[in-house]
Amino acid sequence: MKYLLETKAKHLLVPLVFFLIIFGTIAQEFPKQADPPKLVNDFTNTLTSSEQAALEQKLVAYNDSTSTQIAIVMVQTLGDYEISDYAFQLGDLWGIGGEEFDNGLLILAAMKDRDVFIATGYGLEGSVPDALAKRIVQNLIIPNFKMEAYYQGLDQATDMIFKLASGEYKAEDVASKGNSRGAIFLLLIFIFVFVILPLLRNRNDNNNHMGGKGGGVDLWTTIMLASLLRGGGSGKYGDFSSRGGGSFGGGGGGFGGFGGGSFGGGGAGGSW
Repeated sequence: MKYLLETKAKHLLVPLVFFLIIFGTIAQEFPKQADPPKLVNDFTNTLTSSEQAALEQKLVAYNDSTSTQIAIVMVQTLGDYEISDYAFQLGDLWGIGGEEFDNGLLILAAMKDRDVFIATGYGLEGSVPDALAKRIVQNLIIPNFKMEAYYQGLDQATDMIFKLASGEYKAEDVASKGNSRGAIFLLLIFIFVFVILPLLRNRNDNNNHMGGKGGGVDLWTTIMLASLLRGGGSGKYGDFSSRGGGSFGGGGGGFGGFGGGSFGGGGAGGSW
């Protein structure tokens, strides 16, 4: 009886040890948060200390102003993980974003694997849909990473994410409204130059022939052009700096920690 129990124990011990080894290896592949926590976590020493500080300050200020948490994590390798799966699990593990709104976003770069991925929390999937996340990766991050301009790629990518997440640009606006607004602006200029302005000139000429005072056309021209130019260059899709881009208020202290956000599988990536 004793022999049978010892034999069974040995048979159970082998798979248990194997399981613990595998589980421990997997668990170690996910980096732990810094203490104190940070939004910029470079575990590869790719960025200089000043570059990390600049990105951290910008992301903390944006978090303070909007509660949206954008995190950057740079690791050497993903092991056997697909980068998307790694990013979603890491985002959930760390709790990037607020628990109420799930407004977190993770930019994950595996430097040795030469892979990068943007993972969005549930609450940001509408503002930063997969198609736009893909454009940010392909048009901003990868070209810079290919030139080893890692800070520039991350800096430009986060700037664009700020604009999308803050509502300055939306998915349909990036695809179409920018062009349509330009077309409307040109149409207004066309109407003014070839319709309104000739009418004003004729009116002014008639006033001059009748002994009236001139100068009315110049005044109206100035007013109309100023109005058109204001309409074409401001508002919701205009100058981001007027809405706080680059200076988000707050940001006086350090990052207070992640809020327990969740990730639903949104995002896109690429390789360089």
